[in-house]
Amino acid sequence: MDRIKRLSYEVLDTHKSKFGEDFADNKKALDQVSIVRSKGLKNEVAGYITKFIKKEIREQKAKEAQIASSKAQEQEVQMEPEPVEATETAEAPAAEETENTEAPAVEATETTEAPAAETTEAPAAETTEEKSE
Repeated sequence: MDRIKRLSYEVLDTHKSKFGEDFADNKKALDQVSIVRSKGLKNEVAGYITKFIKKEIREQKAKEAQIASSKAQEQEVQMEPEPVEATETAEAPAAEETENTEAPAVEATETTEAPAAETTEAPAAETTEEKSE
């Protein structure tokens, strides 16, 4: 682990409540919490903390949205169990018809490929004989 991450985690472990999503505020909070003599190092640590907190908040919002959508789907399933069954029976015959139409197309392709291969081989043999003469 590089030193920026290590230092950021050390600061966040003890003072996470003082940091937020704003870089300037995080930089000021870092000045209050610790003594960093290098301006570049201070900026990098404050930047990493800002990035880390934004990522945590984004992931938390995504989790909440996912939970809300799964709850909404569960409620829809509980409200309408009969139409779901009707949809499943309607899909089954369509799948069988698709299988029947696919099989002849494959056979036709195989028949077409065989003569094409023979035709291609014959001119190649003639060309080789002409070159040897």
